[in-house]
Amino acid sequence: MKRKTFVDIIAYLFIVLFIYASVNKLMDYENFSAELGKSPLLTAFAGWVAWGIPAIELAVVVLLTVPKWILVGFYAAFSLMTMFTAYIIAILKFSDFIPCSCGGVLQSMNWDQHLVFNIFFIVLGFIGILLYEADDHKTVKVQPVAA
Repeated sequence: MKRKTFVDIIAYLFIVLFIYASVNKLMDYENFSAELGKSPLLTAFAGWVAWGIPAIELAVVVLLTVPKWILVGFYAAFSLMTMFTAYIIAILKFSDFIPCSCGGVLQSMNWDQHLVFNIFFIVLGFIGILLYEADDHKTVKVQPVAA
């Protein structure tokens, strides 16, 4: 398969993931916000985070759908998944109470499965960045005009 096909598949996987996750959070906003409020790390910011995370996820979707911004989208998706994973690790290591603010299919995962899932998407994001940066389609080369 061509490199661009892999880049497209990775972008589509992130688009599906972030649309699913953000819509799920917004449809069950009260529960999502309440669970964030129970987090020992996010209690003070739960209101902002409850709106911010779905908004950022949807912004990443937009970036990944616009060819000019796809590389920025990959960096954003990679960063977001890394932050989500760091948060899970911090909660698992340093908290007695582990709130679950995920919804849908992700809610049915145990924490080890959730970590593997997140790490899989971190790796996908990294691969997407590498493949996209290695591809020539991302930039338009301008030839200098001879004087």
